[in-house]
Amino acid sequence: QVQLVESGGGLVQAGGSLNLSCAVSGEIFSISHMGWYRQAPGKQRELVALITGVGNTEYADSVKGRFTISSDFAKSTVYLQMNTLKREDTAVYYCNADLVPLRVGEEYVYWGQGTQVTVSS
Repeated sequence: QVQLVESGGGLVQAGGSLNLSCAVSGEIFSISHMGWYRQAPGKQRELVALITGVGNTEYADSVKGRFTISSDFAKSTVYLQMNTLKREDTAVYYCNADLVPLRVGEEYVYWGQGTQVTVSS
């Protein structure tokens, strides 16, 4: 069974940095893309950043220049380096992956359980 396992959230002061990681567990055939979304209290879940299997990236305007997404698809892992964090970055961050599990032959969307990022002033 395929699962996404996240780590790296926590509490940090404004201006600080955190690094999130997300690894795919289970047997997979291919990964189309992986990414990070976040959801703050009372708000909709929004895209933070994503990276495709060929290395193309996309960022939300609010994080451009501060966050960097990277991947090691050989290890089925994606990272999110978050620098110069602001209070408004406080949210639950969810890992997302579009992938084809082994012996399934069809692409599915998977979500991690979420990791809390809290930025204090």
